[in-house]
Amino acid sequence: MKSAVLRERSGALLLVMPVLAFLAVFFLWPLWTMVTAAFVDDAVSKVLPRTAASIVSWNGQGVPSEATRKALVQDLSAASDEQALGEAVRRLNSAASGFRTLLGRTIPAVKAAPDPAQVDLLAVDPRWSDTRFWVALKEAMPPYTDRNILAAVDLKRDTSGSIVAEAADVSAHRLIMLRTLMVAAMVTVACAVIGLPYAMLAASLTGWKRSVLLLAVVLPLWTSLLVRTAAWFILLQNEGLINRALQAVGLIDSPMPLIFNRLGVVIAMTHVLLPFMVLPIYSVILGIPRNLMSAAQSMGAGPLRAFWRVLLPLSLPGLLSGSLLVFMVAIGYYITPALVGGANDQMISSVIAFYATGTANWGLAGALGLILLVVTTVLYAIYGRFSTSQQVPGA
Repeated sequence: MKSAVLRERSGALLLVMPVLAFLAVFFLWPLWTMVTAAFVDDAVSKVLPRTAASIVSWNGQGVPSEATRKALVQDLSAASDEQALGEAVRRLNSAASGFRTLLGRTIPAVKAAPDPAQVDLLAVDPRWSDTRFWVALKEAMPPYTDRNILAAVDLKRDTSGSIVAEAADVSAHRLIMLRTLMVAAMVTVACAVIGLPYAMLAASLTGWKRSVLLLAVVLPLWTSLLVRTAAWFILLQNEGLINRALQAVGLIDSPMPLIFNRLGVVIAMTHVLLPFMVLPIYSVILGIPRNLMSAAQSMGAGPLRAFWRVLLPLSLPGLLSGSLLVFMVAIGYYITPALVGGANDQMISSVIAFYATGTANWGLAGALGLILLVVTTVLYAIYGRFSTSQQVPGA
């Protein structure tokens, strides 16, 4: 009996193994990589271990002791892993501008010296007398750091270790995050304004008319996001179809600025995300008994009052679920703002892509991605609660 149960469980485990492997490779592993990139900062300490042990006692004033300088020379002389050394140089240069050229001059001098112990860093390059390079070196030594998380919200630690606000001209991550939330909110409102009456109309029809309306809203989901965005890129131009049509009917005299601005981003994203608003509302309205509106009108309520007091409250769970779903997807958008928006319309995903591929600052990219993940997870939990608690009237 026990062996039969064991075989049954083993067979079930083998059946789900491909799914578990898929989740581990394409979800858990990238997630763990992002989290470690945000908090792990051992690129410098693993290349300069002697310097890490010596500089910890330095008070951050002036130039470290000769022993610390000698330790740095020994580490640079012993460094043989070019890739690890390059990562350390990139990390230090991101903390103090000019570190790349400083080490680019120091490392060859150290390796070419007959006796590295006799190399004087101050003689190799006078910039080693600049305290800011040594401060950046000391701050880069701890293997774990909250520097990236703080930088993602425009904060930093001062020389005393206290958390302070970053200089206004250094970073604008909070402004970009606020812009992301604002654009997502605008798109959500636009989808709600269009989606609610559209879902009501689709639910009120039957037969092929309902099928046509549902097909019209679902059809964009079968088209590539890049293709849809490229289509809006053409439609919204000054000589595009929309401006030409408005000029042809006499509504405008000159082309409206519909592209490379916030309006173009909202229009394109609303078109892409509208199905995520219409379908939840439609599924809720479809379960509302049709005779409720007739009963309200028979009791003296006009169409508008019947809608406000009967249909809208009953369809509210679908509207809230759709709004959360649209907002949750919108905050992570990258392609549409990048192609249709201007410089002041880029969202947090564009910044993450810039740090990951443009500057190779994986720590900050991981920190921003982690914040976006937390926000999305919270919204998803709220959406799941609305979805599970949603009851179909009359069921």
